[in-house]
Amino acid sequence: MRTPLFTTALACAAIALAASTHAQTVYRIVGPDGKVSFSDQPPPTTSKARVTTAAPTGGSAVNASLPFELKEVVQRYPVTLYTSASCSPCASARNLLTSRGVPFTERTVNTNEDGEALKRISGDTTLPFGTIGGQQLKGFSDVEWTQYLDAAAYPKTSVLPASYKPSAPRPLVASKAATPAVAPAAPVAAPAQEQPIDTSNNPRGIQF
Repeated sequence: MRTPLFTTALACAAIALAASTHAQTVYRIVGPDGKVSFSDQPPPTTSKARVTTAAPTGGSAVNASLPFELKEVVQRYPVTLYTSASCSPCASARNLLTSRGVPFTERTVNTNEDGEALKRISGDTTLPFGTIGGQQLKGFSDVEWTQYLDAAAYPKTSVLPASYKPSAPRPLVASKAATPAVAPAAPVAAPAQEQPIDTSNNPRGIQF
């Protein structure tokens, strides 16, 4: 899949990559009424909303064992890949980065909350989605991704040391910690609780 005006985008790749290299934070905002929303801007300090952060959109994958040249590129243009289960193009994007030896941070989009946060970041829910510094890549095209990695000066072949260990994929929105069960004071038979239906494997609106 190629983005519109592909040729023009490639000509401006180096400029686009340098436009914004800092990580962007997505805020999870719970209003006084309990309504949950996502934004790239924190609410006013006078707001009574509870705020937590989702995941940074340009997470750092810098490792102390990286060669100096590669570490410098990673610091300037960190790569983040957004994926989902059962997404063949996502696997293709991951394989390209891995085979080329590009350190990257992987965020998984498997729940409705993940999908909402992704839409705040990219404008829609198309997967795979990637960022190289400030450059956004929607969908996967081997040629397009390779051109942008070249523009960022990532090595064409892997120079990763044998000791390098990539970080494990993490959900885009951290799940809430389970509340520990409280044992009753006396041995009273507790009523059976209905288990919620897990729909996280196929959230609505996520496109492959």
